[in-house]
Amino acid sequence: MVRLNAGEPVPPSLRGAVIALGNFDGFHLGHQAVVGEALGWARAEQRPAIVATFDPHPVRFFAPGSPPFRLTTLDQREELFGAAGADAMLVFEFGAALAATSAEVFVKDLLADRLGVAGVVTGEDFTFGKGRAGNVAVLQQLGAPCGLAARAVGPVSDAGEVVSSSRIRDALKAGDCATATHLLTRPFAVRGEVRHGAKLGRSIGYPTANLEMGSYLRPRYGIYAVTGTLPGGQVLHGAANLGIRPSFEPPIELLEAYFFDYSGDLYGQTIEIALHHYLRGEEKFETLEALTAQMERDCALARELLGG
Repeated sequence: MVRLNAGEPVPPSLRGAVIALGNFDGFHLGHQAVVGEALGWARAEQRPAIVATFDPHPVRFFAPGSPPFRLTTLDQREELFGAAGADAMLVFEFGAALAATSAEVFVKDLLADRLGVAGVVTGEDFTFGKGRAGNVAVLQQLGAPCGLAARAVGPVSDAGEVVSSSRIRDALKAGDCATATHLLTRPFAVRGEVRHGAKLGRSIGYPTANLEMGSYLRPRYGIYAVTGTLPGGQVLHGAANLGIRPSFEPPIELLEAYFFDYSGDLYGQTIEIALHHYLRGEEKFETLEALTAQMERDCALARELLGG
């Protein structure tokens, strides 16, 4: 899997590719349908298959004060695209220059000339170019004289509703892990470097791996049954608190995971914590004894839900 920058020349071996073009944050069922169409087209014509994404997300440029909303990092998307069968991930850096690029320049100069794209697959609602002047029809019209073809994939429905990143975000904010997992085809997962904390968990017999949430969406605060994937691929079961830890001062937002039957040192390592089941909301306890008793119950329930 190769990561390409749209501002740099594409290797000759990857010119003439079919690309799936979109944000693809979350890479949910709908995104997978767009990428699947591009992969099938590329294989049928023996062309490279590339998935293109925008980073930062355009919303971050146009509405910089928006609350964090990301479902995936760029690294996570790269792995997901590679697992789907893409030959490369193409990253469009979204800033003032790209926002000011006209639809015509985007198609003719960038896609056709600089990147050598032969085919583009997008969702039916995809827009591009300055003022969102471009859509699928414009892409087809501008691309035809350049030898660039375009296809659109319609929305994917599930349970009578369109699958969307917004729907997944709403589910996570409600603590509905089952719906989010179904639409994503995997649990929502936070990846980050384990940081040092106050080591309060260790002092009461529950050492935790602490991650900052960064640009990720904030799911409903509370206690979750989780799995943790370590750098070598080992998967651990555990329970995690996502929130501000109301029983401790000062309030600090963290994702703190306690992994069952594990005593290794994870500080400084990059791990991924996946949220499988929402157990309860955050709660302030007046004594450490009450807190540890509840944590014991939480861990027992998490073990049961995760299958041991």
